[in-house]
Amino acid sequence: MFEKLLSIDLSNNTFFQALMNNNTVLTIALILVLITCKTYLLKVVHAKGKSNKRLKINIVNNAITILIFIGIFNIWAEEFHKFAISIAAFVVAIVIATREFIQCFIGFLYIVSSRPFRIGDWIQVGDYYGEVHSIDWAKLTLLEVNSDSYEYTGKTLYVPNSKLITSSIKNLNFLKRYAMHHFTITRDGSVNPFIFLDVLYEKAQDYCADFNDVAIRYNQLIENRLDVHIAGPEPHIQVATSDVGDTQLIFTIFCPTERALEIEQSLTADFMKLWFEQQQINKINNH
Repeated sequence: MFEKLLSIDLSNNTFFQALMNNNTVLTIALILVLITCKTYLLKVVHAKGKSNKRLKINIVNNAITILIFIGIFNIWAEEFHKFAISIAAFVVAIVIATREFIQCFIGFLYIVSSRPFRIGDWIQVGDYYGEVHSIDWAKLTLLEVNSDSYEYTGKTLYVPNSKLITSSIKNLNFLKRYAMHHFTITRDGSVNPFIFLDVLYEKAQDYCADFNDVAIRYNQLIENRLDVHIAGPEPHIQVATSDVGDTQLIFTIFCPTERALEIEQSLTADFMKLWFEQQQINKINNH
């Protein structure tokens, strides 16, 4: 009988092969074998150990536990590898799909930590220009402001926070009250503008006279806050020429934001009047 059992070729036994290829069966078998060994070793330690019995029991317990983990890892190594690859692919897919949301959240953390602006400030983010209305983890809400007229357009801009990381942020808060307003008037070269330049300076100073004291204090406040020197508050007029040879007058006026267009129109009207008067004088002199 015993010889018949030994003569059985287990390598060709389908049932035996199935058991050997089943990771669950192997895991259970490994745990049973190691627990049996652990029980036997503990009995030996209790029977023969007279000194350091606790240390030996602790070593046996830890050694068997480590062997169980190592054995289970070896048995399930291929499955662990496939699972890790699946998890990595899943995480990569999630990151790619939610990249914009992640960037928006990072932008929100950047704004909260660095505080380059506050609610109510006038700012410029890339090509977006307006007053900060609110900000949350996904977007920045701006009330659009026309950069030329310094007036609200009535439009609301929703800027993703991801733009705050990739675009420059300009805090233009002082423009809410006073602006360094620039505008250019271009005419042909038939008249020499230096003839009436002093008159234009007098006109510009007259238009700025009623707020000159406040403009000086506000100009100094901005310089102290930014620690830089800025032009103003006195009006400045520069004469230049364009690429095609036309005469240009470049005006720089430090004035209240709501008065900028009014002063520009007044100086433009004065310039046109002086220009055409001088043009008529030139024609009379030529004849």
